[in-house]
Amino acid sequence: MSKHVFLTGLPGVGKTTLVQKTVESLKSSAIPVVGFYTEEVRQSGKRIGFDVVTLSGRRGTLSRIGSPSRSARRECRVGQYVVDLSSFEDLALPVLRNVQTGSSSNKTVCVLDEIGKMELFSQSFTQLVRETLNNDGVVVLGTIPVPKAKPLLLVEEIKQRGDVKILYVTKENRNDLLHEILTAVEHCKE
Repeated sequence: MSKHVFLTGLPGVGKTTLVQKTVESLKSSAIPVVGFYTEEVRQSGKRIGFDVVTLSGRRGTLSRIGSPSRSARRECRVGQYVVDLSSFEDLALPVLRNVQTGSSSNKTVCVLDEIGKMELFSQSFTQLVRETLNNDGVVVLGTIPVPKAKPLLLVEEIKQRGDVKILYVTKENRNDLLHEILTAVEHCKE
């Protein structure tokens, strides 16, 4: 029986848009929803990075295009993007800590968009995601990337869990998935 719902698919296919539409529908049904999503940041039509946006409206930098560092300090990079780990953790970790301590008789939906390479530089985030997935009072609605060269350990763990339903988003099905996602999330809340 599924307890969590994850969307996967190629970059730019519409996973985050589906998550945002799902959140709007859940909120309009008075279902408690917390979490965050990632959003592209563009300048003069060119993508320069990503922000993390909490469902309560807080926003911060996830990554920006950066030059290689000349310092000896190890920086977290994904391709041309330098990850701002402290900004990400300042926004994402409190959301996950708060959902752990919530004491609602009604299950909370926790949105994690996305659990990807940039976010997984944070060991604290990785640990809190595991705890959240194991929390009986929480239903996770998340997104995970399609594996590229090297699989991500936590993403592989999620895919192997017996309590996770994974929906593959494509350009062909993305406009028809909202109802299926809502049904799956509401079923998980039972």
